[in-house]
Amino acid sequence: MTIPFAKLHGAGNDFLITRVADAPAADLPQIAIAICDRHTGVGADGWMLLDSTNDDEPSIRLFNSDGSEPEFSGNGTRCAAAVLALARPGRNKFRIRTGAGVKTLRLLSRGERRFLFEMNMGDIRVVELAANVQGRDAAIVNAGNPQCVFPVESFDFDWRSLGAATEKDPRFPNRTNVSFVRRVDSHTIDVRFWERGAGETNSSGTGSTGAAAAALARGLVENPVTVETPAGPLYLRFEPEAWLTGPAEYIADGVFYCAKIIGND
Repeated sequence: MTIPFAKLHGAGNDFLITRVADAPAADLPQIAIAICDRHTGVGADGWMLLDSTNDDEPSIRLFNSDGSEPEFSGNGTRCAAAVLALARPGRNKFRIRTGAGVKTLRLLSRGERRFLFEMNMGDIRVVELAANVQGRDAAIVNAGNPQCVFPVESFDFDWRSLGAATEKDPRFPNRTNVSFVRRVDSHTIDVRFWERGAGETNSSGTGSTGAAAAALARGLVENPVTVETPAGPLYLRFEPEAWLTGPAEYIADGVFYCAKIIGND
């Protein structure tokens, strides 16, 4: 069987998107692992199934590169919106149903392959402002998915190992996303990301939102907040719901051959 896909990235966080009608009905976690493999597959942080049967409210289902199914991805949802925007050139507002509820996006600008969206991330909740995780000071945030935020003075330590250990810390029975936040100035933070089910990523929409919410709650920054990531800036404002502004860029179309996964030669 062949599976068509579009590849996009949102601030360096890359996803493969397949229409539900073009995807098999079974073995989805195994297919996600195979198609996202950067050596033997296409390569991506996640694989997303897009169902646009309901034109007013399309839905997405996301699988991480390890086959797990998270509630929500901010960068991934913008990528899905970019696919919808290409198919509907006259539309600039989109409602997309995710595992964390319906998200509203506004298209701010578009080029041939690059789109800029503003998305309502919802009501971000700081669950625990001063937690002790892995022996370090942290904040626990719900940004539509679980987030553990570590304030740091620099990234000159093995934050990747700490991220991997924190992801599976016993206090997070469903694992957690992890971010490391360094204050730059009163409206800017610099962040590194370790995402549940994907490992290190160049950026994260929900991670940036959770990091900004924690930094605001800690008094490190003021609203609005620019989040500097290894792939470029994302922008947050809280009204009090969080609005995230960031890009989505179309990379390629292709076909994945998954014969071995479904038991064929």
